[in-house]
Amino acid sequence: MRIIPSSELIINGDGSIFHLHLKPEQLADVVILVGDPGRVAMIAEYFDEKECEVANREFLTVTGSYKGKRMTVMSTGIGIGNIDICVTELDALANIDFETRQVKETFRQLTLVRLGTSGAIQRDIEVGEVVFSRTSVGFDGLLNYYEGRNEVCDLAIERAFMEHTAWNDLLPKPYFIDANKELWELFRESTREGITIAAPGFYAPQGRWVRLRPHDIHLNEKIESFNYEGRRITNFEMEGSALAGLATLMGHRATTICTIIAQRVAKDACTDYKPFVRRMIEMALDKLATL
Repeated sequence: MRIIPSSELIINGDGSIFHLHLKPEQLADVVILVGDPGRVAMIAEYFDEKECEVANREFLTVTGSYKGKRMTVMSTGIGIGNIDICVTELDALANIDFETRQVKETFRQLTLVRLGTSGAIQRDIEVGEVVFSRTSVGFDGLLNYYEGRNEVCDLAIERAFMEHTAWNDLLPKPYFIDANKELWELFRESTREGITIAAPGFYAPQGRWVRLRPHDIHLNEKIESFNYEGRRITNFEMEGSALAGLATLMGHRATTICTIIAQRVAKDACTDYKPFVRRMIEMALDKLATL
Protein backbone atom coordinates (compact mmCIF):
# COMPACT_ATOMS: atom_id res chain seq x y z
CA MET A 1 0.00 0.00 0.00
CA ARG A 2 1.28 3.47 -0.93
CA ILE A 3 2.78 5.57 1.84
CA ILE A 4 1.99 9.25 1.23
CA PRO A 5 5.17 11.37 1.50
CA SER A 6 5.26 14.24 4.00
CA SER A 7 5.67 16.70 1.11
CA GLU A 8 2.34 15.51 -0.40
CA LEU A 9 0.33 15.51 2.83
CA ILE A 10 1.73 17.97 5.37
CA ILE A 11 0.81 17.27 9.00
CA ASN A 12 1.56 19.89 11.63
CA GLY A 13 3.54 19.12 14.77
CA ASP A 14 0.35 19.00 16.86
CA GLY A 15 -1.18 16.31 14.62
CA SER A 16 -3.44 18.67 12.68
CA ILE A 17 -3.62 18.93 8.91
CA PHE A 18 -1.58 21.70 7.29
CA HIS A 19 -4.03 24.39 6.12
CA LEU A 20 -7.18 23.66 8.10
CA HIS A 21 -5.36 22.99 11.40
CA LEU A 22 -7.99 20.35 12.19
CA LYS A 23 -7.39 16.97 13.81
CA PRO A 24 -9.33 13.91 12.60
CA GLU A 25 -11.44 13.66 15.75
CA GLN A 26 -12.64 17.26 15.30
CA LEU A 27 -14.45 16.52 12.02
CA ALA A 28 -18.13 15.57 11.80
CA ASP A 29 -19.59 13.52 8.94
CA VAL A 30 -21.80 16.45 7.89
CA VAL A 31 -19.80 19.51 6.83
CA ILE A 32 -21.30 22.87 5.89
CA LEU A 33 -18.98 25.01 3.78
CA VAL A 34 -19.28 28.79 3.52
CA GLY A 35 -17.02 31.38 1.97
CA ASP A 36 -17.12 34.06 4.65
CA PRO A 37 -15.60 33.31 8.09
CA GLY A 38 -18.28 35.59 9.54
CA ARG A 39 -20.95 33.22 8.28
CA VAL A 40 -19.46 30.42 10.37
CA ALA A 41 -20.45 32.31 13.50
CA MET A 42 -23.93 32.91 12.09
CA ILE A 43 -24.46 29.19 11.58
CA ALA A 44 -22.82 28.13 14.83
CA GLU A 45 -25.33 30.34 16.68
CA TYR A 46 -27.91 27.67 15.94
CA PHE A 47 -25.85 24.81 17.41
CA ASP A 48 -27.07 23.16 20.62
CA GLU A 49 -23.46 22.87 21.75
CA LYS A 50 -19.96 23.52 20.38
CA GLU A 51 -17.09 21.04 20.68
CA CYS A 52 -14.29 23.08 19.22
CA GLU A 53 -13.37 26.20 17.24
CA VAL A 54 -10.22 26.24 15.10
CA ALA A 55 -8.89 29.08 12.95
CA ASN A 56 -6.04 29.42 10.47
CA ARG A 57 -5.91 32.06 7.73
CA GLU A 58 -9.34 32.20 6.06
CA PHE A 59 -10.25 28.74 7.36
CA LEU A 60 -12.44 28.99 10.47
CA THR A 61 -14.07 25.79 11.69
CA VAL A 62 -16.63 25.06 14.40
CA THR A 63 -17.83 21.55 15.20
CA GLY A 64 -20.92 21.06 17.31
CA SER A 65 -24.45 19.68 17.10
CA TYR A 66 -27.80 20.89 15.83
CA LYS A 67 -30.95 19.11 17.01
CA GLY A 68 -28.70 16.28 18.15
CA LYS A 69 -26.91 15.94 14.76
CA ARG A 70 -23.15 16.41 14.88
CA MET A 71 -22.01 18.92 12.25
CA THR A 72 -18.94 20.87 11.22
CA VAL A 73 -19.18 24.33 9.66
CA MET A 74 -16.10 25.72 7.94
CA SER A 75 -15.19 28.81 5.94
CA THR A 76 -13.24 28.24 2.73
CA GLY A 77 -12.57 31.79 1.62
CA ILE A 78 -13.21 32.69 -2.01
CA GLY A 79 -12.29 30.64 -5.04
CA ILE A 80 -11.65 27.26 -6.57
CA GLY A 81 -8.09 26.91 -5.28
CA ASN A 82 -9.31 27.00 -1.69
CA ILE A 83 -11.89 24.32 -2.44
CA ASP A 84 -9.09 22.09 -3.75
CA ILE A 85 -7.36 22.54 -0.39
CA CYS A 86 -10.47 22.12 1.76
CA VAL A 87 -11.96 19.04 0.12
CA THR A 88 -8.62 17.26 -0.14
CA GLU A 89 -7.76 17.95 3.49
CA LEU A 90 -11.25 17.06 4.75
CA ASP A 91 -11.01 13.75 2.91
CA ALA A 92 -7.56 13.16 4.40
CA LEU A 93 -8.90 13.79 7.90
CA ALA A 94 -11.58 11.17 7.26
CA ASN A 95 -9.70 8.56 5.25
CA ILE A 96 -5.94 8.78 5.84
CA ASP A 97 -4.21 7.26 8.87
CA PHE A 98 -1.90 10.08 9.97
CA GLU A 99 0.41 7.65 11.78
CA THR A 100 1.05 5.29 8.85
CA ARG A 101 0.32 7.84 6.06
CA GLN A 102 -1.78 5.21 4.31
CA VAL A 103 -5.39 5.13 3.16
CA LYS A 104 -7.62 3.54 5.80
CA GLU A 105 -9.20 0.19 4.97
CA THR A 106 -12.68 1.42 5.90
CA PHE A 107 -13.97 4.37 3.86
CA ARG A 108 -15.70 7.22 5.70
CA GLN A 109 -18.14 9.15 3.55
CA LEU A 110 -18.64 12.86 4.22
CA THR A 111 -21.63 15.01 3.32
CA LEU A 112 -20.38 18.38 2.07
CA VAL A 113 -22.92 21.16 1.54
CA ARG A 114 -21.83 24.61 0.43
CA LEU A 115 -24.16 27.46 1.38
CA GLY A 116 -23.31 30.50 -0.69
CA THR A 117 -24.51 33.59 -2.50
CA SER A 118 -24.92 33.93 -6.23
CA GLY A 119 -25.99 36.02 -9.19
CA ALA A 120 -28.88 34.89 -11.41
CA ILE A 121 -28.55 34.99 -15.20
CA GLN A 122 -32.17 34.21 -16.07
CA ARG A 123 -34.83 36.93 -15.88
CA ASP A 124 -37.38 34.81 -14.02
CA ILE A 125 -35.08 34.05 -11.06
CA GLU A 126 -35.58 36.65 -8.34
CA VAL A 127 -33.31 38.03 -5.64
CA GLY A 128 -33.92 36.02 -2.47
CA GLU A 129 -34.62 32.71 -4.20
CA VAL A 130 -32.56 29.66 -3.24
CA VAL A 131 -30.98 27.65 -6.06
CA PHE A 132 -29.78 24.06 -5.70
CA SER A 133 -26.91 23.42 -8.12
CA ARG A 134 -28.09 20.11 -9.49
CA THR A 135 -25.31 20.47 -12.05
CA SER A 136 -22.20 22.60 -11.61
CA VAL A 137 -20.16 23.96 -14.51
CA GLY A 138 -16.46 24.49 -13.96
CA PHE A 139 -14.91 27.39 -15.85
CA ASP A 140 -11.84 26.91 -13.65
CA GLY A 141 -10.25 23.82 -15.19
CA LEU A 142 -9.39 22.30 -11.79
CA LEU A 143 -10.97 18.90 -12.35
CA ASN A 144 -9.03 18.54 -15.62
CA TYR A 145 -5.89 18.00 -13.50
CA TYR A 146 -7.33 14.87 -11.87
CA GLU A 147 -7.48 11.33 -13.22
CA GLY A 148 -11.02 10.09 -13.80
CA ARG A 149 -12.44 13.47 -14.80
CA ASN A 150 -14.21 12.14 -17.90
CA GLU A 151 -15.78 9.25 -16.00
CA VAL A 152 -17.70 11.55 -13.63
CA CYS A 153 -18.57 14.45 -15.96
CA ASP A 154 -21.39 14.80 -18.50
CA LEU A 155 -19.43 14.91 -21.74
CA ALA A 156 -22.47 15.32 -24.00
CA ILE A 157 -23.62 18.57 -22.41
CA GLU A 158 -20.00 19.79 -22.36
CA ARG A 159 -19.76 19.35 -26.13
CA ALA A 160 -23.12 21.02 -26.71
CA PHE A 161 -22.17 23.97 -24.51
CA MET A 162 -18.80 24.52 -26.14
CA GLU A 163 -20.38 24.42 -29.59
CA HIS A 164 -23.19 26.79 -28.59
CA THR A 165 -20.83 29.38 -27.10
CA ALA A 166 -18.05 28.97 -29.69
CA TRP A 167 -15.77 28.35 -26.73
CA ASN A 168 -12.40 30.09 -26.91
CA ASP A 169 -9.61 27.48 -26.93
CA LEU A 170 -7.42 29.78 -24.80
CA LEU A 171 -9.81 29.19 -21.87
CA PRO A 172 -9.87 26.05 -19.67
CA LYS A 173 -12.20 23.39 -21.02
CA PRO A 174 -15.45 23.60 -19.02
CA TYR A 175 -16.68 20.56 -17.14
CA PHE A 176 -20.23 19.65 -16.09
CA ILE A 177 -20.64 17.62 -12.90
CA ASP A 178 -23.84 16.62 -11.08
CA ALA A 179 -24.56 17.04 -7.39
CA ASN A 180 -25.24 14.01 -5.22
CA LYS A 181 -28.68 12.57 -6.05
CA GLU A 182 -29.58 11.87 -2.41
CA LEU A 183 -28.96 15.49 -1.51
CA TRP A 184 -31.11 16.64 -4.42
CA GLU A 185 -33.98 14.53 -3.08
CA LEU A 186 -33.43 16.00 0.38
CA PHE A 187 -33.57 19.62 -0.79
CA ARG A 188 -35.69 19.57 -3.94
CA GLU A 189 -38.92 20.73 -2.27
CA SER A 190 -37.19 23.72 -0.63
CA THR A 191 -35.07 25.01 -3.50
CA ARG A 192 -35.10 25.81 -7.18
CA GLU A 193 -33.18 23.45 -9.47
CA GLY A 194 -30.27 25.01 -11.31
CA ILE A 195 -27.22 24.58 -13.48
CA THR A 196 -24.62 26.79 -11.85
CA ILE A 197 -21.38 28.11 -13.31
CA ALA A 198 -18.39 28.31 -10.99
CA ALA A 199 -16.10 31.00 -12.36
CA PRO A 200 -12.39 31.43 -11.52
CA GLY A 201 -12.90 35.14 -10.87
CA PHE A 202 -15.55 37.71 -10.00
CA TYR A 203 -15.11 40.14 -12.87
CA ALA A 204 -14.31 39.14 -16.48
CA PRO A 205 -14.84 35.39 -15.84
CA GLN A 206 -18.43 36.28 -14.96
CA GLY A 207 -18.79 38.78 -17.81
CA ARG A 208 -18.27 41.93 -15.73
CA TRP A 209 -16.60 44.90 -17.42
CA VAL A 210 -15.03 47.53 -15.15
CA ARG A 211 -11.90 48.80 -16.91
CA LEU A 212 -10.65 45.59 -18.51
CA ARG A 213 -12.88 44.39 -21.32
CA PRO A 214 -13.81 40.67 -21.31
CA HIS A 215 -12.46 38.73 -24.28
CA ASP A 216 -16.04 38.01 -25.42
CA ILE A 217 -18.54 40.65 -24.35
CA HIS A 218 -21.37 38.45 -25.66
CA LEU A 219 -20.43 35.29 -23.72
CA ASN A 220 -23.05 35.82 -21.01
CA GLU A 221 -25.75 36.22 -23.66
CA LYS A 222 -24.68 32.89 -25.18
CA ILE A 223 -24.74 31.28 -21.73
CA GLU A 224 -28.21 32.65 -20.99
CA SER A 225 -29.59 31.29 -24.27
CA PHE A 226 -28.06 27.81 -23.85
CA ASN A 227 -30.69 25.08 -23.51
CA TYR A 228 -29.97 21.39 -23.15
CA GLU A 229 -32.90 18.98 -22.99
CA GLY A 230 -35.05 21.73 -21.47
CA ARG A 231 -32.50 22.78 -18.86
CA ARG A 232 -30.93 26.25 -18.62
CA ILE A 233 -27.89 27.67 -16.88
CA THR A 234 -29.27 29.64 -13.97
CA ASN A 235 -26.56 31.40 -11.97
CA PHE A 236 -22.90 32.23 -11.33
CA GLU A 237 -20.80 31.57 -8.24
CA MET A 238 -17.15 30.65 -7.62
CA GLU A 239 -16.70 27.30 -5.85
CA GLY A 240 -19.35 24.67 -6.61
CA SER A 241 -17.79 22.83 -9.54
CA ALA A 242 -14.61 21.85 -7.69
CA LEU A 243 -16.65 20.80 -4.66
CA ALA A 244 -18.95 18.56 -6.69
CA GLY A 245 -16.14 17.19 -8.86
CA LEU A 246 -13.63 16.35 -6.14
CA ALA A 247 -16.30 14.91 -3.86
CA THR A 248 -17.61 12.67 -6.63
CA LEU A 249 -14.13 11.40 -7.46
CA MET A 250 -13.48 10.70 -3.77
CA GLY A 251 -16.86 9.07 -3.09
CA HIS A 252 -18.37 11.79 -0.88
CA ARG A 253 -21.81 13.40 -1.13
CA ALA A 254 -21.74 17.08 -2.07
CA THR A 255 -23.76 19.96 -3.43
CA THR A 256 -23.94 23.74 -3.56
CA ILE A 257 -26.99 25.74 -2.50
CA CYS A 258 -27.02 29.51 -3.09
CA THR A 259 -29.20 32.46 -2.20
CA ILE A 260 -29.60 34.79 -5.16
CA ILE A 261 -28.38 38.28 -4.23
CA ALA A 262 -27.92 39.76 -7.73
CA GLN A 263 -29.95 39.76 -10.94
CA ARG A 264 -27.32 39.97 -13.66
CA VAL A 265 -29.77 40.34 -16.55
CA ALA A 266 -31.65 43.18 -14.84
CA LYS A 267 -28.28 44.56 -13.65
CA ASP A 268 -29.54 44.79 -10.09
CA ALA A 269 -27.93 43.68 -6.81
CA CYS A 270 -29.01 43.53 -3.17
CA THR A 271 -26.37 44.41 -0.57
CA ASP A 272 -28.72 43.84 2.39
CA TYR A 273 -29.02 40.11 1.78
CA LYS A 274 -28.40 38.70 5.27
CA PRO A 275 -32.10 37.93 5.93
CA PHE A 276 -32.17 35.81 2.75
CA VAL A 277 -28.99 33.99 3.79
CA ARG A 278 -30.31 33.34 7.29
CA ARG A 279 -33.48 31.83 5.86
CA MET A 280 -31.38 29.50 3.66
CA ILE A 281 -29.24 28.49 6.65
CA GLU A 282 -32.25 27.63 8.79
CA MET A 283 -33.74 25.52 6.01
CA ALA A 284 -30.46 23.69 5.36
CA LEU A 285 -29.78 22.96 9.02
CA ASP A 286 -33.24 21.46 9.48
CA LYS A 287 -32.80 19.26 6.40
CA LEU A 288 -29.28 18.11 7.31
CA ALA A 289 -30.38 17.26 10.85
CA THR A 290 -32.57 14.51 9.39
CA LEU A 291 -29.66 12.63 7.78
